[in-house]
Amino acid sequence: MPPVTTSANITFHPCFLRFDAASVSFSGKMVALIATYVLSRVVHHLLKPFSQPYMTSDLVIGLILASLPYARDSFTSLFSVTLENIVDFGMISYAFVLGLEMDPYVIFKSPTRHAMVAYAGTVSTFVAACAITPWLHYLRNSSVITFTLSLSISLSGSGSHILTRLMTYLKVGKSDIGKLSIGAGVHSDMITMMSVVLSFVFFPLQETANFREGIKTSVKTGAALMLQTLLVAKISPVFMNWINQSNPEGKPLKGSHLVLSMAFMTVICSLAPWMGYNSCLSAFMGGLFLPSEGRISKWTISRINNLLSTLFYPLFFFWVGLRVDISSFAVGNIGTWVRLFCLILIATIGKVGGTLICGLTLGYHRPELVAVGLLLTAKGHFHVYFAVDALRQGKIDVTTCISMVILIFLSVIHTPFVVKHIIERARKRVPVQRMTLRWLDPSSELRILLCLHGTHNLESGISLMEISRGKPAPGLFVHVTDMIELTEKIASTLVPGEGVDNMTITDNSVTEMRDEITRAFQTHINENVDGGIVLSRMLVLSTFNSMPHDISVLAEDLMVSLILLPFHKRLKADGTLDEGHPGFRHVNRKLLRNAPCSIGILVDRGFGFTERLSTSSVSKVAVIFIGGKDDQEALAYAGRVAWHPGVKLTVIRFLVDKNSEQHAPRRVNNRASVAEQEEEMKLDDECFAEFYEKYVAGGNVAYMEKHLANSSETYTNLMSIEGQYSLIIVGRAGRVNTVLTQGLNDWQQCPELGPVGDVLSGSNSASGTSILIIQLHNIKGQLDGLSDEFSIM
Repeated sequence: MPPVTTSANITFHPCFLRFDAASVSFSGKMVALIATYVLSRVVHHLLKPFSQPYMTSDLVIGLILASLPYARDSFTSLFSVTLENIVDFGMISYAFVLGLEMDPYVIFKSPTRHAMVAYAGTVSTFVAACAITPWLHYLRNSSVITFTLSLSISLSGSGSHILTRLMTYLKVGKSDIGKLSIGAGVHSDMITMMSVVLSFVFFPLQETANFREGIKTSVKTGAALMLQTLLVAKISPVFMNWINQSNPEGKPLKGSHLVLSMAFMTVICSLAPWMGYNSCLSAFMGGLFLPSEGRISKWTISRINNLLSTLFYPLFFFWVGLRVDISSFAVGNIGTWVRLFCLILIATIGKVGGTLICGLTLGYHRPELVAVGLLLTAKGHFHVYFAVDALRQGKIDVTTCISMVILIFLSVIHTPFVVKHIIERARKRVPVQRMTLRWLDPSSELRILLCLHGTHNLESGISLMEISRGKPAPGLFVHVTDMIELTEKIASTLVPGEGVDNMTITDNSVTEMRDEITRAFQTHINENVDGGIVLSRMLVLSTFNSMPHDISVLAEDLMVSLILLPFHKRLKADGTLDEGHPGFRHVNRKLLRNAPCSIGILVDRGFGFTERLSTSSVSKVAVIFIGGKDDQEALAYAGRVAWHPGVKLTVIRFLVDKNSEQHAPRRVNNRASVAEQEEEMKLDDECFAEFYEKYVAGGNVAYMEKHLANSSETYTNLMSIEGQYSLIIVGRAGRVNTVLTQGLNDWQQCPELGPVGDVLSGSNSASGTSILIIQLHNIKGQLDGLSDEFSIM
C-alpha cells in the first residue's frame, strides 16, 4: 500500500499506523475509565451527608484523573476522537430528553408566577452579562457580539434537571418554595436553550467567507430548523398517539412499534443537521415539540436518563478533564481571578437581583426569594459541554474555559446548603407535624388505623377499638384495614372498578372474610350505647414487599395518629404462640422504621374481653413506665384507656434504687451525654407528673412504684406481673438512660418489640396476658416532622 502524506508533509505508512494503534496502552485506558466510574461513586457516597448530586463527584473525579500523566498519555489522538464522538452522541441524547421533559406551549400562555420569576432572573443576568463581559477580555478568536451573547445566555440559564432532582431528593419539591424553584428553573432552562437555538442560526460557530455567504447559511439552517419544528409539532402527535393506543398500559410493548418509534425520533432529530445545523440543538428542538405524555415518551425518558446517569456522565467529565488541562490554568495571573470572580458575581447578583425584584412585587418574602435566586444559579451538564465546545472550536482559551467550569461547579455545590437553610427557616415558621397521641389536640378526635390479618384478629381488634375510644367527645375515628397479600390467585380475580386505579376483588374467601369483619365491628358499634366511635373500612392489597409503603401512604392520607398492628405470631388453642408468618413480620419491622405516625403492635394472648367490658365486671390493664419517648407515648395511650368504665388501669413505674446506684452505673450508654440523660429524665418527670395529677390523684388509676437496681431485677419483676393483667401496655424503646433494661436484649427473639416487650411476649406460657408495644412517631427522616408540603413563601 502507498504511504500517506499529511498536510504537514509528514509521511505515514498504513502498516505503521496499524502498529501504532495496536501499541497504545490499552490497559491504561481501561484503568482510567474504570477508576472514573468507581471513584465517582465512592466520592458520591462520601458526600452523601452533604446531599451533593452526582454531578459534583463526577466532575471532581473526571478532572483529577484526566489530569494524571498516565491517563492523558493513554488517550492518543485516535482514541480522543472516538471519545469525542461518544460524548457528542451522549449530549445529543441528553438534549433530546431535556426537551422532551419540557412543554414549549407554556410560553404562549399568560405567564404564571413561576414563569415571571424565571424571566426576571434570566433577563437581569443576561443584561448584566452583556454590559460587563465585553470589558473583561475573555475573547480569543471570536467576534465580540457572538461571544458576548453566548456567554450571557450561558450565565443566564439554570440546570433544571439538577435542581429538580436535588429538590426531590431533599423532599422539598412539594412545598411552595420547591414548586416555585423547580418551575422557575424549567422555564429559565427552556428559554435559554431556545435562545441558543435561535442564536446558532444567526451566529453559527463556523466562520463564513463573506457577509453574503453568512446570510445564505443562516437562511438555510433557519429554514431547516423551522421545517423540522413544524413537522415534529404536526406529525408527531398523530404518530405517537397511534403507538400509545396500540400499546396500552399493562401490556408489554410491541418490539416492532418500539423500533419504529425510535426510528421516528431519530429521523425528526436529523432533519436540520442534514442542512448544516447543530445536531445537539436540533435534538433539543425535536424533543421539545414531541408529546411528553404517553407510554413511549415516558419509556424513552426513563431509559435514556438511566443510561446517562449510569454510564455517560462519568465518561463525559473524564472527557472534559482531557480537554481542559488543569495544569494550563493561569493561576499566577491576577486577571484570571478577576475574570473568574466577575463571572461568579454576574451569575449570582443577576439571578438573585432579578428574582428579588420580581418576587417582592408578587408578594413573596425577601429571605425566601434570595434562596430561590441562589438555587436558580445552578448550572447543568449542557453548560459544561457548551464551555468545552467553545474551547474545542477555538473561541476561548483554556483558562477561560476552566474558569467557566469552576463557576458551574460552584453553582452546584452550594444548592444543598441553600435547601437545608430553607428547611431550617420553614421549621421555625411552620408548625412541626407530630402525628402522635401525646401531641394530639384534646379537641380533635383520635384517628387510628386498626390493621387485621383476618377473622382471627376480630376479638382483639374490637377490644383495642373499644378501650381506645376515650371520652365520647371528641371520640374515635377508626379505619379498620384488612392486610391481604396479593397472590397470583387473588390477582386473577381482580376486575376493574370505578376510577382508573380502583380494582374489585371477586375472590369468595376474601369477600366473605371482609364481610364477616365488617358485620362484627358494626354490630359492636350499634350495641355500644355510649357511642363516640365512627367506623371506616379500608383494604391494603399488595405484596409483602410493598405493603409497608402502602400502609404508610394510607395512614398519611387519612391523617391518623396511631397505627395498630397484629403481631406476626398467632395464638394457638393451648394459649401459646405459633412460629408466626415471616411476611407479616417483615411488614411490622419496616413500618416501625418508616411509619408516618405512632405505631403499636399487639401480641394477642386472648385479648377478647368485649363481653366483660359491656357488663359490670372490670378488666385489669397495666402500663409500665421506665422512661423515654416511647414510654411517654404509651402513657398517653393509657390515658385514653383510663376513661373506659370497664377497665381498671394500673400504672407501674420502675425507678432506679438510689441506695444501690453506686453498684449500677447510671450512664450505661456511652454515646449519650450527661445532658441528654438529664433532659430525658426531666421530660419523663414532667410527663409522669401530668399523668399522675390528671388520673392517679383523682383515684381513677392505681399507682405502683418499684425501685430496682439493675436489669436482672427488671426481668424478675416483669415475670412476676405476667398473668395478673389482661393487657400490659409498654413503650418499645427510645430510652437514653437504659440502666434498668441493659442486657435484656442480649437474647431477644423479636427485637421489633423492644427489650421489655420481648421479655413479656417471649414466655411460651399460656398466661392470657396480651402485650401492646407502642412506639412514638419517629420524625427523623421526614424533614424532622416538617410536612413535605410546607408553605413559607
